[in-house]
This record gives sequence, C-alpha cells and structure tokens, in this order.
Amino acid sequence: APHGAFGLLLLFPKATGHGGRMKKGRRITGSQPRRAFCSLQHPWVASATRPGWGSAGGLSERRRWQGNRWLSVHLFSDIISFQLGESEILETLYNIASKNKIWRSYIGMGYYNCSVPQPIARNLLENAGWVTQYTPYQPEVSQGRLESLLNYQTMVCDITGMDVANASLLDEGTAAAEAMQLCHRHNKRRKFYVDARCHPQTIAVVQTRANYTGVITELKLPHEMDFSGKDVSGVLFQYPDTEGKVEDFSELVERAHQNGTLACCATDLLALCILKPPGEFGVDVVLGNSQRFGVPLCYGGPHAAFFAVKENLVRMMPGRMVGVTRDANGKEVYRLALQTREQHIRRDKATSNICTAQALLANMAAMFGVYHGSDGLRHIARRVHNATLILAEGLRRAGHKLHHDLFFDTLTITCGCSVKEVLDRAALRKINFRIYSDGRLGVSLDETVNEKDLDDILWIFGCESSAELIAEGMGEETKGIHSTPFKRTSKFLTHQVFNSYHSETNIVRYMKRLENKDISLVHSMIPLGSCTMKLNSSAELTPISWKEFANIHPFVPLDQAQGYQQLFKDLEKDLCEITGYDKISFQPNSGAQGEYAGLAAIKAYLNAKGERHRTVCLIPKSAHGTNPASAQMAGMKIQPIEVDKNGSIDLSHLKAMVDKHKENLAAIMITYPSTNGVFEEEIGDVCDLIHKHGGQVYLDGANMNAQVGLCRPGDYGSDVSHLNLHKTFCIPHGGGGPGMGPIGVKKHLAPYLPTHPVIKIQPDKDACSLGTVSAAPWGSSAILPISWVYIKTMGAKGLKHASEIAILNANYMAKRLEKHYKILFRGARGYVAHEFILDTRPFKKTANIEAVDLAKRLQDYGFHAPTMSWPVAGTLMIEPTESEDKAELDRFCDAMISIRQEIAEIEEGRMDPQINPLKMSPHTLNCVTSSKWDRPYSREVAAFPLPFVKPESKFWPTIARIDDIYGDQHLVCTCPPMEAYESPFSEQKRASS
Repeated sequence: APHGAFGLLLLFPKATGHGGRMKKGRRITGSQPRRAFCSLQHPWVASATRPGWGSAGGLSERRRWQGNRWLSVHLFSDIISFQLGESEILETLYNIASKNKIWRSYIGMGYYNCSVPQPIARNLLENAGWVTQYTPYQPEVSQGRLESLLNYQTMVCDITGMDVANASLLDEGTAAAEAMQLCHRHNKRRKFYVDARCHPQTIAVVQTRANYTGVITELKLPHEMDFSGKDVSGVLFQYPDTEGKVEDFSELVERAHQNGTLACCATDLLALCILKPPGEFGVDVVLGNSQRFGVPLCYGGPHAAFFAVKENLVRMMPGRMVGVTRDANGKEVYRLALQTREQHIRRDKATSNICTAQALLANMAAMFGVYHGSDGLRHIARRVHNATLILAEGLRRAGHKLHHDLFFDTLTITCGCSVKEVLDRAALRKINFRIYSDGRLGVSLDETVNEKDLDDILWIFGCESSAELIAEGMGEETKGIHSTPFKRTSKFLTHQVFNSYHSETNIVRYMKRLENKDISLVHSMIPLGSCTMKLNSSAELTPISWKEFANIHPFVPLDQAQGYQQLFKDLEKDLCEITGYDKISFQPNSGAQGEYAGLAAIKAYLNAKGERHRTVCLIPKSAHGTNPASAQMAGMKIQPIEVDKNGSIDLSHLKAMVDKHKENLAAIMITYPSTNGVFEEEIGDVCDLIHKHGGQVYLDGANMNAQVGLCRPGDYGSDVSHLNLHKTFCIPHGGGGPGMGPIGVKKHLAPYLPTHPVIKIQPDKDACSLGTVSAAPWGSSAILPISWVYIKTMGAKGLKHASEIAILNANYMAKRLEKHYKILFRGARGYVAHEFILDTRPFKKTANIEAVDLAKRLQDYGFHAPTMSWPVAGTLMIEPTESEDKAELDRFCDAMISIRQEIAEIEEGRMDPQINPLKMSPHTLNCVTSSKWDRPYSREVAAFPLPFVKPESKFWPTIARIDDIYGDQHLVCTCPPMEAYESPFSEQKRASS
C-alpha cells in the first residue's frame, strides 16, 4: 500500500463504519493486533495526543505519564465492543422500541398528539436536503429555509397578535426562562412573578434559571400580585392555564404596565385560532410550544418553541430572527437579522447563550400552517373545542365536577366516584389522563380525537350516553368560547403564502422549490470549523419516525416507556465509556444549554460545600463562543485568559489569574482541542492547577469528535462536559437545530444533575439537584436513537478510526493550503487538530479582499463557506470531518487555491480591485445569463471557474450578495403585506412571501 497521508486516505475512503465491518460477535480488545491505520502511527495522529499518550496497550488502553509514573487508562470495554451491520442494529433497536407502550394520552400540559401531514413528514422531516443544512448564516445559499422560517415568524405573529417573533427556541420552559431574563434586562428589577397555574415544568425551568442569575421568583395568583413597589420586572401567566381555564388577564396586564412591569403570556397556538390573542390585550412577550402544529410528541422533543414580542423589545429578544433585506441588485431577500447580538460576538453581554434553535421543527410547524391556512387551522381548533364541550357535558351528566366553566381543550375533574375505579377502567382502554397530587384528574383533547375516543373516555368516567347522543342533546345553545368575549374576531394568516398551497401537489412543489435554493450535505462538503457538519447516515435517521419513539407523551408512567429507558441506559453507558465520566444527564437539549447545566451543577456542588463565594470562571480566548454567555447565566463572573502564539492557553497568564482569584475561583471553561484548532499539550497540568486551588474544570465537548478513542476528558482532569450529539454523534444539524447537549460528570457532581417536577429522574435520596433546565425530563428524547445507532454500528474501532481520519483530513488540507495561505495556529509540533484557521487578514492590505469575499466566492465553486471571522476576526476556520473522501477534500482545496490565484491577480494589478470575481460574488444564474455583461472577466470565470464546476451539476446561488447594513437599519421580520404583491401568480410574489 502507498505510504503517507494519500495512502491512508486511499486505504480508508470511508470512516463511517460502513466498510470493512467485523463479523458479528467479534470482540475488540487490547490483545488484538493493531491494523492498517493504527499500526502505521502516522505522525499527524501521534501529534494529536499529549506526549505520554502513547500507543502501548493497543486499542483498548492508553497510558498517561503523570509525575514519574504511568497511569493505565481504560478506553473501551464490552459495552461497545461489538460492531454489527445496519440491518442487525435496526432490528435490535426496533426490539427495544417495541418495549414502549403506545397508549392514548390525554395528559396535555403543553404536549398533544397531532396528525403529521404525510407530505411534510416524507418531503421535509425525512429529506436529507432539509435535515443536513447548516444554520443560514450565508443567505445567498439559504433562501429556502430562510423563507420557511420567515413564514414561521409570520405565523406566530399573526396568531399571537404580536409585532415580531424569532425563528424558534428550544422548548416552552426555556422560552419562559428567556422571557424572565428579558424582563430583568429591560428594567433591571430583581423580582419576577409567576402565576402558580403555569405548567409545572415551565415553573421549574424558570425557578432554576432565576436561582443562578439572582432573580427572585414568587409564585402567586393574579389577585395576590402587588406591583405598587415598582420592583417587579415581569409577570408570567398561562392562557389557557395548566388546568384548562380561560380567563381575562387584561386587568393584570394593565396593573403591571402602570408600574413599569412587563407582562409575559405562555399560550397555545391552536387555542389562539379561536381565542382572543394576547397581543390584543397588551401583552409584551408571548411564548409557547408549536409542537401541536404537525410535530409528533417525541417523548418530549425535539419541538420548536415560539417567542414573540412588542416592537420596542425586538433588540432584546433572545435567539435568531429572519429579516428582510435587499441584495446587490436591489431585490428583496432574506437573511438572519441582528447577528451582532450573537454570543460569539458579544460574549457575556449577549442577549442569551442560545446557540441551537429548533429550525427543522419550526419548518415543519410553518409548513403545517402553510398547508392548512387560517381556515384549516380554525377548523381543527373548533373540532378540538367542540369535542371538549361534548366530553364536558357527558362528565357533568355522569355526576363529576368540572372545575372551570370556560376552557379550550382541557378539563380538570373531581370524580363523583372512586378515582381508582376510573383509572382502572382507563388502563383497560390503554388511556392516560393527568393525575393531580390532590386526586383530581385532567383530560386534554387534541386533533386526533374521534368519536370512538370520546365514547371510550365517557365509558371510563361511567357515562352511559355516547358522544353522538350527548351532542344531539346539547343543541345550539352550547357554544363554548364562540359565545363569549374571548372569541377571536381578528383575521390571521392572510398572507398569500398561507393561501396558496393547500393541496398535496402544491405543498410538495413549494417545499421542493425552497429546498432547491439551499446548499446542504447532499451537494458538497460543508467545511465549517466548530460545527462538525458530517454524514448523518440513513440508518441512523430511520428510527426517528417509528411510532414507538414518536408517539409517546413525555409524562406517561415509566412502565410505558421501558424502551426509552433502556435506550437511555445503553447510551449513558456508552458515553461514559467514551468520555471517562461517571454519570450522564440527557436533559439539556442544546450544546449551550448543556454548558449552562454543567456550570449550574458546579455551582450547586460549591454551594453545598459552603463555598458560595466561589463565582469566578476563567475562560481562555480559545474557548467556544457560547462559554462566556453560559457562565454569566450560571451566575459566574468571567475572567478571560490569553493564548500564546501557538493558539494554546498562555500558562503564565493562567497561573497569574488563578493566583489572583484563588479564593473565589469556581471553574475554568476549556475547549479541547481548542477552537483555535490545536490540542493543548498541557491540558493535564491546567486541570491539576485549577483543582489545586479549589476550582472545577468544565470542558466544552464541542470538539469531542477529535478525542473519541484517543483520550477521555474524565481521565485527564475534567469534571464535567457537555456533548454535542449533533456534532460528534451524528444527530443532523437540521438547518440550525435540532441539537442535543447532554452533560457528563464525575462522581462528585452526579448528585447535582438536573431533575424534573413531573417525572422524577433522580431516585437517589441523597441527590441535591441543580434544578430543571428543560421542559421534558430527557430533553429531545426522540433524536437519541440516532446517536445510539451511530455508536453501535461504529463500535470501538470505528469510533477511534473516525477521530483519526478527522484529524488526518484536517492536516492534509492544511498541508495543501499552507503554500497559499497562512495557517494561523499550529500545535507545538506543527500540526493542527481536526480543524484549522486560515488567516485572510493580509489580503485586506494587498488586494482589498476580506474573509467575506472569499466566503461568497466559494459559493460559485459549489461550496458553503467555512466559519467566518470567528474565533479570530478576518479569518476562515475549516473542519473537513471524517465523512469526506480525498476527492472532495481536493475539490475544496482546489477551489481555495484558485481563489488565492484570483487574489494574486488583484495584487499584481491584472484585475480591477473593485470589480473582480471576489467582490462581485456570488454570481447567480440571472446574472450570468443576462444579455448585458460589462465585467472585466468572462462569464466562464464567474460561474465555472474550475473544471469540476460543471453546468449539469452546478449549485447556483439564488440571490446576489446581500446588504446586511440595510437590513439592520430597516428591520422587517414578517412576510411583506398583501399590497407588496403584484399579481396572484407573479414570481415576485412567490419570492417575497
């Protein structure tokens, strides 16, 4: 076989576990002979480990030099020592999934069964063109999902009656906590009222967030809330409330406003289709979960939360917003608005630490709204409400007491007979109700309820009449909400996009048209540093739509979710084995939320030790971008640490800062390998130094894909990490989400992991939990099977091999590009980790070319840009991942080398410094085929700059370069009004919808 990098790449064209599988049952142990890649010990791989992290012990052992002795470090045991084929793995997983019991659940509490339209399920949820897209930071190749997310924002604004909405948050509980923090930022007051009738999981998430940010929450009923002291930042209430009651909150909102307090309303989008929207009675912030708009229950997630505000609060709103701007040709186009609020730019001054939204699920909900339109949504809402009215009448006739007269879909019941008898009959029909601690029962209906379901529920409660007979006897006088002042009278979803695609033919074509505007992994590699855009195999994604995983309410009794419980147990064992930690919490449903949860665990641990004064968090400038904002959320004070010329932590500065803050040191947040793309050779010494002075080590797991099988954070000194399952462990990016950020901890932090108010997930009586960080007990449970399948199919050998190939690929690309660009940081031995930074700053002086010009020009070659201007302004950060073969790496390198030659032409005066292929990029099809062409370079240079860019396979950017400044100065974050449309069938109309 050929030697060196080329030879290794040719020997291993795929590192995803699909080639060269081992026979079933064959164990991978340290006694096996090391093969091929491992035996070669290429210097690039050796450089990825600290001196002393040698290869003695074979595959399942590493030894670390510490002091004057070797420490054996066990890597992989029998837990993940079998490597099976995809079919075998899926069969095994289906047997596990079958242990979940699919009962009919009418538990409510913000989670409902729904009917997922099959065109959306098949053409969006199960479509790699939608699930493998990156966050739309490059709008010229993201117009499709930007339009869809703008539809989502418009839908939320219309239904809630608010001015501006964002492009989704993680879940309803998180959204409520963000609302509390917005109120605190707005008026700096420390007290926050929460209506005790909000959902219990929402209350718990808000209280936990408040505990670490210094906000004081008080649970009160509206009549108990006193705003006269002008010390209350905001008030949160639920409409309809957790018991289903619909009441008038306008007086509460008025009292709050009179005293400078903001009013926040948690609500239900489907209810608002027939209920008066909160925006019409003066609410400042409206939030909730869009799950019942065509997204399955998923045992709690992933689901897209919505968040909308009055216009005066838009710049304080957390998360991402899609805005309208114009491109270089003056065309109205879309882009992410106000990006300067993002965490990596403002660090601890950011509006929030949110990194991952729930874009894929927001797109599903948006398409649900587009498909049904206002009439369809109103029909679904009326059907649900009418079914609830029929059920209420039947329950009254059967002698039961209903606690509220006005409701939408939820009834709270005091049984007129034995509760046990009712629950026993419910079990016979395999039906779940909500059970209150005081013995009351709750029933929440949804769009899937039919006449038979109502008959079954009536029978369970001892009603002798059928739903049909009850309905016939009710007459016209029973109108529920329709006959009250709460009835919605305002129109919604009047925009053309919500009135054009109500047939399957049209909705499928619309989704395909949007998909075709966006670049994704189905087109080419997405070489983004820090985000790990790698293969999400079809076998891994298959289980997410199995009904055994998708159709389970998160609050069902645990004996109905034994399949999920086994999945969690298996995955926890595997991840602990991989990381060296002792316990895993799956509750955090994004990487940034994992950061917050991990730091909160550290704070809870220190508080329990009587060390509340420890609040200082050291954060190297090479750490991940969300770290400072997360530390601020956890109530810590940030102290930046400098980096040296190689990109590693400046040890002298670190020691000085540790000595300065040793009495108050809480933690250090390290990213390893660092965001600068180097392995910190002194990582063990750094951890030892922090521990010596009473602090804890938080290791950001964003770059775990460069460590798996090579080293373990729990072994070299880390106390806690979050794991980006959507990076290292193959959960797809989904155009900006879903994400998953479980945290692993060492034994001493285990008692402080998150708990939950509804489902108790910490049975240990000695537990002293940090609180609740997500609305669902296990976060976005339904995407965990993806990582389970990935780990099981790869096995120990495959996982390690993937890490080696990721590092090898990065070093190969860096080696090819180093003659043309400066590699900004390298480790002490001259190698990079799994990503590297190209310094493009010199071109500003030599050719008036900036990083953004290279990013846009790459689109003409068919590539998404690398990470731009972060972690170092004016640079490009590249991460190839292990999924890409040598041919694709070479295509990208060829494109970068070609662009460097174009820069040279400007430097040498052979190309105009203002009108050149870089400054004028990207080149759209309309531009290249225009009858007018007056540029000093050819159309071929513009659109087909290298032989591999061929007309029959070229990806065309759909718009010219956008104008960010114009968009921020003229902020528009909803679909343009009807007057903006010329005619019902014009292309302009479709584009601006």
